[in-house]
Amino acid sequence: MSTDWQPTLPYESWSATCDTLHAHTQVLGKLAVVMAPPEPQLQHAALRLSARGWETLPLPVQDGSGALVVALDLRTHEAAAEHSDGRVRRVELLPNRPVGEVTADVLDAVRELGSPALEIDPTPQEVPWSVPLDEDHEHATYDPDQVSSYFAAATRAALVLAAFRAPYRGRSTPVNAWWGSFDLAVGLYSGSPADPPANDFIPRNSGDAEQVEVGWWPGDARFGNAAFFAFAYPVREGFGGAALSPEIARWDESLGEYLLEWNDLSSSPDPHALAVEFSRSAFRHACAVCNWDPALPASADGTPPPVV
Repeated sequence: MSTDWQPTLPYESWSATCDTLHAHTQVLGKLAVVMAPPEPQLQHAALRLSARGWETLPLPVQDGSGALVVALDLRTHEAAAEHSDGRVRRVELLPNRPVGEVTADVLDAVRELGSPALEIDPTPQEVPWSVPLDEDHEHATYDPDQVSSYFAAATRAALVLAAFRAPYRGRSTPVNAWWGSFDLAVGLYSGSPADPPANDFIPRNSGDAEQVEVGWWPGDARFGNAAFFAFAYPVREGFGGAALSPEIARWDESLGEYLLEWNDLSSSPDPHALAVEFSRSAFRHACAVCNWDPALPASADGTPPPVV
């Protein structure tokens, strides 16, 4: 077994910590929504996974004094707001500290660093609970060992997604950390607008562009294990149910996605290579079904364009 890809915790065994951490990421996302200049496909709202944890891009402060980055440092287990002039405010992520208290302290830190009138919409999104973030005293479990295990897996997953995305010659996103669904993902675009949706499902591209999304998430109440996933938007007839590579990948009808479970990978000699193989296989299949320019999936495989 690869020592770098240990089996991940099933969601049920760390759900309390997972949900608390998820709620903390939502605070960062809400700050990005309010402070960052709007971008297509909600890119301004996306976070990034860094060497220390989840963080925003540099956000302009209200008083014009510079920019700040707000991060969840999953090594030191702190939330941190850092101004471009060097000022830093830190908030401890303690084992029994409620989300509401952490939220209040993070917002106070951002206000102190140049955004005194800052307000966010504290309503949580894409989660089964509805208590506002700044009033949430239910989610107060934070196990540093469980968070460290999650972060190690998330880092490996982010490297897979970056390797998959790197050669693509069409428009794509960076490896985004999405605070609503608590996943990491890259979006690859065909360059064509999307057809009007045939159902009520509107993904993160807001329904206006054809895309294939490949990502990873640590599991949730619907699906209890960490997995890589892939879906296409708009969904075309024939997309579901294909046999992908590697053979351990499968179609999940209830989720409407292809899945490659982390723990099926962790016992293989080269989990990273298999995860990249899954990403490319899912993308090739989606491009074929969705009638994308054949040069696009070829480029994602690293095939150089023909010399003209």
